[in-house]
Amino acid sequence: MDVIALTRALVDIESITDNEAAVGEYLFQTLRAVAATSRGKVEKLEVAPNRYNVLATWGTPIVTLSTHMDTVPPFFPSREDDENVWGRGACDTKGIIASMIKAAERLVAANTHNFGLLFVVGEERNSAGAYAASQDPRGCKFIINGEPTSNRLALGSKGCLRYEVIAHGRMAHSAYPELGDSAINKLIDVLRDLRDASYPVDSTLGPATINIGTITGGRAPNIIPDYAKAEVMIRLVDRGDSTAEIAVKAAGDRVEINEVLRIPAVHLGKLDGYPTTVVAYTTDIPAFGATWGQPFLIGPGTIHVAHTTEERVPKAELNQAVDIYESLVRRLLAA
Repeated sequence: MDVIALTRALVDIESITDNEAAVGEYLFQTLRAVAATSRGKVEKLEVAPNRYNVLATWGTPIVTLSTHMDTVPPFFPSREDDENVWGRGACDTKGIIASMIKAAERLVAANTHNFGLLFVVGEERNSAGAYAASQDPRGCKFIINGEPTSNRLALGSKGCLRYEVIAHGRMAHSAYPELGDSAINKLIDVLRDLRDASYPVDSTLGPATINIGTITGGRAPNIIPDYAKAEVMIRLVDRGDSTAEIAVKAAGDRVEINEVLRIPAVHLGKLDGYPTTVVAYTTDIPAFGATWGQPFLIGPGTIHVAHTTEERVPKAELNQAVDIYESLVRRLLAA
């Protein structure tokens, strides 16, 4: 299959986070076929029951191409027109996987060794696959992580700081609000202060931003609510310590503010000859730590259509990405 057909085949396998087994098996068998004639090795690396990363290596991997195999919901299958491949995961990141595999086929055909492919589970939720891989380093010096960057080399990516914000109150009849204590009112006040706080700014990554993602609470319109909860995500431009201090201070003692996840922002490698960008989203790179080498971030497609019903990836960028991944591996091996 060419890169377009392989992208569509991958998109058509539903792999919402926690349900990656089918696409993992497809990748395992596909890479076994590539490795069969080239002395490559393909492994399933268990992360949790029925969830595993897939690693293919040719020699000791000095350079590894890596991305994630899981997607966000909802699943919808592939289609294509003259310019794009559409479907869940088309740009985030099934098209990237296809481009990496086609680049690997070229490298193998040219008898290139000391590189690998690593496809991981769980990036869309908690980077479980990358954290597991960080405990199993293979001596790699460079890792090329694939995320949608419009085929530009990212100079940095923001991190994330996720909170559950929980307010408690006292129920009462809504006709007599003075007898109760509204948890929703408390929560609204705290969320306003979190939203209006002044967060750090980085000269490369820009300002930290906050999103109030979910709000739940209350029992009925005629009951003063005794419970309310919100989930909040701050896109970090630092390691998170100063941002967390600002958020906790803004919340004060009015609510519980429970940290759920913290992934620091990262500054990334740059190479002459490649156009650059900066991305505001979070990747698996911090979860890998230093165990898989110096990180680079690049891939076809734009994040602006990822996680939407309009998700797609340009066919021209898929073909360009095959060239880019092949050239990056060769350049870093030479380094």
